[in-house]
Amino acid sequence: MADFHQNGNLATLHNLRTTTPEALSRELESFAQNRKISLILPSLFSELEGEALPKILDELATVPYLHRIVIGLDRADEDQYRHAMKFFSRLPQEHVVIWNDSPRMKAIHQRLGDQGLDPGEPGKGRNVWFCIGYTLACKDSSVIALHDCDIITYKAEMLTRLVYPLANPNFPYQLSKGFYARVGDGKLNGRVSRLLVSPLLIAMQKVIGPRDYLDFLRAFRYPLSGEFAMRVAPVPDLRIPSDWGLEVGVLSEAWRNLAPKSVCQVEISDNYDHKHQPVSEEDATTGLSRMSIDIAKSIYRKLAADGTVFSEEIFRSLKATYYRSALDLLECYTSDARMNGLQIDRHKEEKMIELFAQNLTKAGQIFLDNPAEQPFIPTWSRVHAADPALMTDMLRAVADDYDEYG
Repeated sequence: MADFHQNGNLATLHNLRTTTPEALSRELESFAQNRKISLILPSLFSELEGEALPKILDELATVPYLHRIVIGLDRADEDQYRHAMKFFSRLPQEHVVIWNDSPRMKAIHQRLGDQGLDPGEPGKGRNVWFCIGYTLACKDSSVIALHDCDIITYKAEMLTRLVYPLANPNFPYQLSKGFYARVGDGKLNGRVSRLLVSPLLIAMQKVIGPRDYLDFLRAFRYPLSGEFAMRVAPVPDLRIPSDWGLEVGVLSEAWRNLAPKSVCQVEISDNYDHKHQPVSEEDATTGLSRMSIDIAKSIYRKLAADGTVFSEEIFRSLKATYYRSALDLLECYTSDARMNGLQIDRHKEEKMIELFAQNLTKAGQIFLDNPAEQPFIPTWSRVHAADPALMTDMLRAVADDYDEYG
């Protein structure tokens, strides 16, 4: 994105192609002497068998400034855990594989449940949460970064640009969010961001009126990107959503806890592609259909917490306004794609807009039926207050798994 536009709500740090990734990496090596940088990789075992993760490791192996890599491994049995330890062993940095399904980690999970602090069912949110807890328990990182394990177009420069604003002591930022274009196989991708989030935020401002929170979300070029980093100070009080609203939930936490001037978005890639979820029109419990409901609920909950009153009438108006806004934006996306030699299937995208419109009212009904729902995993500050030994015991559990199965 060759521009230098600032939206006035948060800092946008562009890639103007006037320096090199190597120069930034050398600076980070210097910063990392005093500000150690850790990376979290939430992974399913199946991703070890995909095309993306081996290439990601090839790139990470060249990164000189990383202090530690924490891999959260989900849906793995004992043999698969052993395989994962060998798979990640080629990383030259200090690294650890947390086997979330091990008997020891299940005991930690049960202990949390006994305290009324159940982190919920397996999923990306819980995986990230345990990795954050482990990193905090180590007490030696100043910057914590996260990205997904299915990025087909991954380059080490993505991580370098993501963490640079936080590691540089002369910058004021506490949270860094990545953005990029979503293009692959000759198509314009990023369907949920383009067809759900952007028109939904426009529609909400029309239906419920101006809100600073909505302005904040609209300021992000790609609010659903899975790449973000934080300085460690606010992390213990970070509320991780337990559903697929993770990315929007983290931005909502930034809005609640941080000054806008301490949040930035960084252009980390010219082009980005990863595994694409099915739309799942017939099953609202999975795929993009489930994702759209969870994202909508996350936004509704945050607005309600700030005093917005919702009703069935508001959700009906929101559905109609969203539908018109989404179709208007689709015209813009179609023109943009065509001018850049890309394809958009108008029929499929309009069907997706129709599905998302239905799901906005479903999410609204779920919210109205259960407004007291607790969607967040407890913060690590609360866990430590309830059970001061748990974080240390989790470190020991991970180490004992290594000793027994490694």
